[in-house]
Amino acid sequence: MLSMRPSVLLSLLILIGWSRSLSSQTYHEILSDIATENHLVGMSVAVLCHAEIQDLYHFGEADLGQGIAVTDSTRYRIASISKTATAVALMQLYEEGLFGLDDDISNYLGYEVRNPSFPNKIISFRMLLSHTSSLQDGNGYGNFLAATYAQSPIPDMQELLLPGGNWYTSNLWRTEAPGTFFQYSNLNFGVIGTLVEKISNRRFDQYLRDSVLLPLGIQGSFNVADLPNINTLAVLYRNGLAQADDYNGQMPAAFNDSTYTVGTNGLLFAPQGGLRVSAAELARFAAMMSNYGDGNNVRILDSATIALMLQPQWTYNGSNGDNYYNLFNQWGLGVQITTNTNLGDIVVPGTLLYGHPGEAYGLISDMYFEVDKQFGIVFITNGYFGSAGYTFGNYSAFYMPEEQIFAAIRDFFFNACDELSLVAGPGKSVPTSIRYRPESNTLICAETLNGMPLQIFDMTGRILYSQSVINNQVSLPLLSPGLYAVVVQGADEVWSQKMFLGSY
Repeated sequence: MLSMRPSVLLSLLILIGWSRSLSSQTYHEILSDIATENHLVGMSVAVLCHAEIQDLYHFGEADLGQGIAVTDSTRYRIASISKTATAVALMQLYEEGLFGLDDDISNYLGYEVRNPSFPNKIISFRMLLSHTSSLQDGNGYGNFLAATYAQSPIPDMQELLLPGGNWYTSNLWRTEAPGTFFQYSNLNFGVIGTLVEKISNRRFDQYLRDSVLLPLGIQGSFNVADLPNINTLAVLYRNGLAQADDYNGQMPAAFNDSTYTVGTNGLLFAPQGGLRVSAAELARFAAMMSNYGDGNNVRILDSATIALMLQPQWTYNGSNGDNYYNLFNQWGLGVQITTNTNLGDIVVPGTLLYGHPGEAYGLISDMYFEVDKQFGIVFITNGYFGSAGYTFGNYSAFYMPEEQIFAAIRDFFFNACDELSLVAGPGKSVPTSIRYRPESNTLICAETLNGMPLQIFDMTGRILYSQSVINNQVSLPLLSPGLYAVVVQGADEVWSQKMFLGSY
């Protein structure tokens, strides 16, 4: 057994905040209790640290009618989180120099789109992405959406956007000037989906599949007929009654291109909410965003473009927008930015996160990440039993199950997701880290740690395992899932990292 100098160990314990007072429940037991208490039909939860999945948990049923449980392969219609994927697709075209963020969208759609109250004010790409276009989901939007899914031939979006169109209603437009007021709107992203088609000359679902999803290893899709297995798709429920995606094991027919002209109605594949992915796939997307466009050595967007998306485009000042029950207080380009406003957009208190929530047909979903240690949260439930629905949280604008899931992840993972820290060696810092791969139960280490002794301590300070780093990795014994300290000791320096280890 390798030994450590007592003085160094004492410093280490102080540095990482050692605690003997841990909950008697495991993290997964807490998640199970949350799901049960909130009467959830099924759910999936993923946690990212250093842009890698550290934990993946599932509960309940994906399809009550067929008796299919939620598993790693379960895909959900993630609702409005889809908007961030749609924004990424548009920003890829922006990187190609095919439009400018402040360009008039009319020049790309082929017809003039104007708020009738402000005919001299253009509607720009930036306004659509930041929900400041002055478009809103008026009466005509819902009727046009229903016609889009049911009518053949598929209607053209100008029949919704232009006065005199078959689905145009005046309340599609706000009374504030474009660019001055935040109004969260699904229609903004229906227009963006149409622009993606118009600029790329490709169907929206196909462009997203080939340019964003498949490069990240995501087999999900905006097109249900593209899914590998229809029985992996979660049915969405309210009060235990199916609301959407209830295909009963029957794959829908492939889309008939003859009924549609590309670039006329991007709402067809629901860029505002129709992406179906698993929790692990969504976590992979969040990891790419937190890693500034690098999706595990596959570049989806330039780092400067991601940085631009994460810059605030609108901040609530009390009167310049509808902040949706205090949930939306700052917005980037297709991305919500949390401000930790009291009783508002609190995911991890005091921490800046980016991402998006979703809600539709009984489903609620969340994808949030931060960029310093590339920490991330994915939570998806496919609905609830009982007529009461979801209750609101105690200290935020999120629903109770969201708030409780966020708190559990924060308590078990957030502080543990710290960069490797130098304990000995005054005045020095070491730009290195250790990653845990649960699928192989191994630690992946930086090359600079090769040959050094690595030790695992439990939360009482008891050493459990010692092994030198060889070929950048250490294979671990079976450990009970929980929080541990990983310690590497050099000749004059000691590095430590709190990590959640162990496979369920």
